[in-house]
Amino acid sequence: MEKGDEKEENLAFIQIDDLPEYELCLLKKGIVTNDEEIYEKIKEDGVKYYRYYTILEDEDEKVHLASFKEAEETIESLKEKQSTNSNDLSIIEQYETELPELSSESNAISSLYKAKKAVKVSKSSAGSGKISTSRELNNNRINIGITLSKPVSGILTSRYGYRWGRTHTGIDIGAHSGTTIKAAYSGTVSFSGWKGSLGNLVVITHGNGVQTYYGHCSKLLVSEGQKVSQGQAIAKVGSTGRSTGAHLHFEIRVNGSSLNPLGYVSY
Repeated sequence: MEKGDEKEENLAFIQIDDLPEYELCLLKKGIVTNDEEIYEKIKEDGVKYYRYYTILEDEDEKVHLASFKEAEETIESLKEKQSTNSNDLSIIEQYETELPELSSESNAISSLYKAKKAVKVSKSSAGSGKISTSRELNNNRINIGITLSKPVSGILTSRYGYRWGRTHTGIDIGAHSGTTIKAAYSGTVSFSGWKGSLGNLVVITHGNGVQTYYGHCSKLLVSEGQKVSQGQAIAKVGSTGRSTGAHLHFEIRVNGSSLNPLGYVSY
């Protein structure tokens, strides 16, 4: 398919800020107006927006496809092939004035496919200092051996569980940008930096495989390897990464698997 044809196929709408002005006039006999020519002239003065579909992996943009059907079939093929990331994939519809490079189904499948790893990780070491992106949900309240405090004062804006057709592995707490975020329990900072859709992220390891995650921060106040105490200031509320407003994304994970934070802190 030629690039020009591809763009026209994905044309969603044309934004026209200034409509043409019309004047009444008399035409000579035999003159026929060309509506198609008038329409094309109006289109030339407008801003064209193109529609395409993006496949996300753990909320990070991976590939762009021309149609929803192609994106959907790509994910279905990955599930059939038992790609290990198939449950972390989702589709969003996007509109831009310029089309990004669009992938074919076969190329998208090839670039996204992840085979199962033969290496086994012992349960005792899992979650000791690494960031987990598992989307698995667990609403069972288990004894994690520690008592957590609220990381920030605010309003619960999004719960743990299914949200917008995919899993939400933490809770969102709305607060003003710059509000202090405190460590929910003492431990060691195992990560402090930028992490894709979570933006500025702090991860604290508390021992016995227990970790807490603090995402979308505007400012980080601690560094990797630093010891922190319960209630210590570790970051500031923000809206970095994939976020629609100032809030704290808070997670509790044990051996890499998420737990419902509302079983351990009250909002």
